[in-house]
Amino acid sequence: MTVVIDDKSIRIQKLELSGGPSGHTFTANSYILTCRKTARSVVVDVPGEPDRIVAALEGTKAEYILITHAHPDHIFGLAELKSKLKVPVAAHSLEVSKLPVPVDILLSGGGVVSFGNVSLKVLHTPGHTRGSICFLSAPYLIAGDTIFPHGPGHTNSPADFAQIVTSLKEEIFTLPDDTKVFSGHGDPTVLGSEKAELAVFSAKPHAPGLYGDVLWLSA
Repeated sequence: MTVVIDDKSIRIQKLELSGGPSGHTFTANSYILTCRKTARSVVVDVPGEPDRIVAALEGTKAEYILITHAHPDHIFGLAELKSKLKVPVAAHSLEVSKLPVPVDILLSGGGVVSFGNVSLKVLHTPGHTRGSICFLSAPYLIAGDTIFPHGPGHTNSPADFAQIVTSLKEEIFTLPDDTKVFSGHGDPTVLGSEKAELAVFSAKPHAPGLYGDVLWLSA
């Protein structure tokens, strides 16, 4: 567990967790966001190892489990964590059918999730999945698999790639350059550097049908 943000209003902890069925283990990031004034907290994504999440929540009052999208590497431990915490699960309506537990709260773009004195704005960013969402507590963005350092999340078709680029331009790259981005895998980034790389990508021609794992500077 690593504390990546600790300011006067919010603490953000990052847990790199493993999960998956036997022989198919994967790793992804889970985040715990805690209101510094009230010790109320939320969990974002549950790749696995729910006991580690419970331990990291010590000293806080968990309010919700928030899901950025329903790929297995982000929800493998969800059912067990919900049974331990007994708090509502919140996700976008387009992800509900893929989740292993009933969803208590349906989220949509423009919505707000509040815990203690902290409010998270919900950004709907389809492309990686149809119901992918990010959570913004400026200047911090919990981005799921929508954006990573040097490129967008994986896409499965040219239409999906076009969609994720639109999502980034309309929902993410309108945010200030100093926005700190915490992705579903790997290291964080700062939005200004991603804007600069997208500008390079947008200024040059590309092969038709681009999709998959795309990096802005090498695509």
